[in-house]
Amino acid sequence: MHTHNQSQYQDQLQQLATLSGLICWGTITARFCLDGVQNEHLISNISIIPVVGDQYVVMQLEDGRWELIGGTLEPKEADMDGLRRELMEEIGAELISYHPFGHFQCTSTLESPYRAHIPHPHFVRLLGYGEVNLVSKPLNPEDGEQVSVVELVDIDEAVRRFEEIGR
Repeated sequence: MHTHNQSQYQDQLQQLATLSGLICWGTITARFCLDGVQNEHLISNISIIPVVGDQYVVMQLEDGRWELIGGTLEPKEADMDGLRRELMEEIGAELISYHPFGHFQCTSTLESPYRAHIPHPHFVRLLGYGEVNLVSKPLNPEDGEQVSVVELVDIDEAVRRFEEIGR
């Protein structure tokens, strides 16, 4: 049975080919995993692929990059509280539902953590999808990424925008 489960896992991961290899983000290397997070205290970031009906919410930063919605948790912030905060800051949305489907096991080569309160050098970025309700403009706090565009698009257009910039 264990071999069958591993085979199913590999099949599922192959369906997510873009995520299945080693990913490098500057000083961070990451490997995507479909299974649950083993050590929840290692979660430092949370992201969402947000939907409204059958449309996907995408955001563009002032520098022109299309970016995933989500970010780094604040000190002592629960992951779902961080997700709710990030949604309001980045796309002006309220969370209706969230379904984690995987996570990135990350390793940083920096000598110290990005922020003092997050795990280092190993940490987890939780990834999921969920329904949101757009209620306002992005809050764009001064210490955060500045969002210039929030749009609803179909899945093919969302994929095209991210592929266009190598994401």
